[in-house]
Amino acid sequence: MIKFFLMVNKQGQTRLSKYYEHVEINKRTLLETEVIRSCLSRSNEQCSFIEFKDFKLIYRQYAALFIVVGVNDTENEMAIYEFIHNFVEVLDEYFSRVSELDVSFFKAMSQVFLSTWQSTG
Repeated sequence: MIKFFLMVNKQGQTRLSKYYEHVEINKRTLLETEVIRSCLSRSNEQCSFIEFKDFKLIYRQYAALFIVVGVNDTENEMAIYEFIHNFVEVLDEYFSRVSELDVSFFKAMSQVFLSTWQSTG
């Protein structure tokens, strides 16, 4: 099960976040900081799957954007990795080469795509 979905830039600023389990606002900030730090500190040669606390992080980098998905231990990592790729392809098709600015300025549209993609598969 997916716990959260984050899109962040290389500076560690969150551009889009969606939580599928309740997390208090002050704990979200701390969680995002730790998650982002652990993903940004890894090199390109390292695996994109990270064991983190009581869940797994699956992330993928596209230019200046990192997409990070937190899942429970029973979730298939490769399926989530492919989900990330397909989500970016949808954004690319809609925005014709999606960028960090597109996600920032059209956050509502990005969330609609994510919610629709998540709920309907």
